[in-house]
Amino acid sequence: MNPQVVLVVICFYFLLLFLIAWFTTRKISADTFFTGDRQSPWFLVAFGMIGASLSGVTFISVPGEVGNTNFYYFQVVLGYTVGYFTIAKVLLPLYYRLNLVSIYSYLEDRFGFWSYKTGAFFFILSRTLGSSLRVFLVAAVLQLILFDSLGIPFWLSVVITVGLIWVYTHRGGIKTVVWTDTLQTFFMLAAVVIIIVLIGQELSFDGISAYFEAVSSDPRSKIFDWDWKSGTNFFKQFISGAFITIVMTGLDQDMMQKNLTCKNIGDAQKNMFWFTIILVIVNILFLSLGIMLYLYAETKGIALPTKSDELFPLLATEHFSAFAGIVFVLGIIAAAYSSADSTLTALTTSFCIDFLEIERRYPADQRVKVRQRVHVAFSLVMILAILMFYWINDQSVINSVFIIAGYTYGPLLGLYAFGLFTTWQVKDKWVPFLAVSAPVLTFLISQNSEKLLWGYKFGFEALILNGLLMFLGLVLIRRK
Repeated sequence: MNPQVVLVVICFYFLLLFLIAWFTTRKISADTFFTGDRQSPWFLVAFGMIGASLSGVTFISVPGEVGNTNFYYFQVVLGYTVGYFTIAKVLLPLYYRLNLVSIYSYLEDRFGFWSYKTGAFFFILSRTLGSSLRVFLVAAVLQLILFDSLGIPFWLSVVITVGLIWVYTHRGGIKTVVWTDTLQTFFMLAAVVIIIVLIGQELSFDGISAYFEAVSSDPRSKIFDWDWKSGTNFFKQFISGAFITIVMTGLDQDMMQKNLTCKNIGDAQKNMFWFTIILVIVNILFLSLGIMLYLYAETKGIALPTKSDELFPLLATEHFSAFAGIVFVLGIIAAAYSSADSTLTALTTSFCIDFLEIERRYPADQRVKVRQRVHVAFSLVMILAILMFYWINDQSVINSVFIIAGYTYGPLLGLYAFGLFTTWQVKDKWVPFLAVSAPVLTFLISQNSEKLLWGYKFGFEALILNGLLMFLGLVLIRRK
């Protein structure tokens, strides 16, 4: 792939983002960065959330993972639908009723200071690690297809990647992100459809029925795994998917901040309903793309890479046509930035509201300067985290993201479940210790589960165990 062409495509793409940022920040207030002035159209939020939910991990890792675990990931996606229904009917009404900017403010009202800070801390930890891992995957691909040829080292390409996000989000914040995510979701989905069509043409498929036949007849399209000892067992995956959605969307400031920019609870719930339907369809597309990639490689006699995450980039940069390569570049950039820009905004929001208490401690004329410094600081933190993953990551990124979520979102799951489904108070100062102990115990149990539990192997459901341990711990420290 010609690096000069890639560079032109990237420059054109960011020009569009900068134009959107300029358009959305012509009229802003001190609260625009955090709330978008609560004027976002629900359909834009719903469509843009697709890109933020999927990210570069789905774009690259999910198609590649088909070769390892068939369509078993779709079992998790089916569980998502239960999770999104719970969010729409339980959590969104709570957040709107309390008129929250940061969703972790609920924990202070319910339990106290330390519970509130613990919840916000675990969100910041989880989102920093998870989103940095997503950006790392895409940064590695851009390094391969562009920056290596320009003689730019990986660390500098990461600085450029994150720096560009800062440029178009530092003024408008969530208001800008709602609009840029809509554009980026369109590019990402268009890229997937176009590449599937182009591969089909290369394989001489005749009509749309040929695509359905190729995917459905392939042994890798197997969806259900009924082996209870397997980490990809249906019930494990389905239930895990529901809980993953609740914590990674419903208890996540990043995803909820977009929903809270809608005008009212009705619009927010409509957004969640249509978002769920579109997300299921989109994941089917990505899994189907995985089969198409493997069929293409096998038909053309192309040796498969050792890591499944490398399959799509390898074919796009070395074997597809120039046009397909450009489409791939647009898709992967859109996938990466639609997730990273909202994450950077949400981390800034959470730290400013939850830890600095910016609205209470600072006069109006100082808040913007404080928020801008925090925004820069989290950009630097994300850069450092990406470089850390560059050195240590050795497995499929989609698995890494969910493993991190299982250990860092578990305490949040336990806290919110206890707050919503009991009326007890707790000894607030003990909550941080429980929040650390629950993931540690979860890790020890999951590592030894095959010996202790008659061959049972934990998968993504470690998140549920983590939340349960946190819940039980809160029962033990409840106040009379």
